[in-house]
Amino acid sequence: MSATDQHDEAHHGALGSRLNWLRAAVLGANDGIVSTAGLVVGVAGATDSRSALLTAGLAGLLAGSMSMAAGEYVSVSTQRDSEKAALAQERRELKDSPEAELAELAGLLADRGLSDDVAREAALQLTERDALRAHASVELGIDPDELTNPWHAAWASFLAFTAGALLPLLAIVLPPAPVRLYVTVGSVLAALALTGWGSARLGSAPAGRAIWRNVGGGAVAMGVTYGAGVLLGAVGV
Repeated sequence: MSATDQHDEAHHGALGSRLNWLRAAVLGANDGIVSTAGLVVGVAGATDSRSALLTAGLAGLLAGSMSMAAGEYVSVSTQRDSEKAALAQERRELKDSPEAELAELAGLLADRGLSDDVAREAALQLTERDALRAHASVELGIDPDELTNPWHAAWASFLAFTAGALLPLLAIVLPPAPVRLYVTVGSVLAALALTGWGSARLGSAPAGRAIWRNVGGGAVAMGVTYGAGVLLGAVGV
């Protein structure tokens, strides 16, 4: 494998990592928008008290953002533990069976389209330079210096959810009572259209379908919770 190939592979790996973070941020913001909008619109169906709406919205924002952060931390910690265990196993195998590992690396490179002779030579050069890194990259798809960080993932999820949740919260408490519901629904649907477009662009998918799916889901969520709020308010719950 040439130096140019290694540079391109590292570049594409870094780009893929950044795209994954961006996609996670968009989805986290989307979750914050939908869940908080559903909550405050439901409360608005039962009462027009600004303090009740603010309390419900803040409670939903904090609960949702903390839940997202905790869930992401646990998930990514598990992934990181798996990556570290896989690297530890590779270290043992390289120590105990270096020739078998060399042959395995050459076979993996040959599976990618290199001739047997070129694959063997590339495997030798990569092993001499850094055997663990070569196996981690080619066999496991892991960069030993760029293991997933659970704290980064947790903070990213917390901030993304919070940013999304602030939109419906501010939209429901800042405008005058007669128009706050219309402002909230309009701003939420516009934001969902934007996040739907963003997620489609990051995933190289058709934007129209993603936008309508996002907007439709948000509209249904707000409609259901508003109806439930009206019913609960009518019976005095």
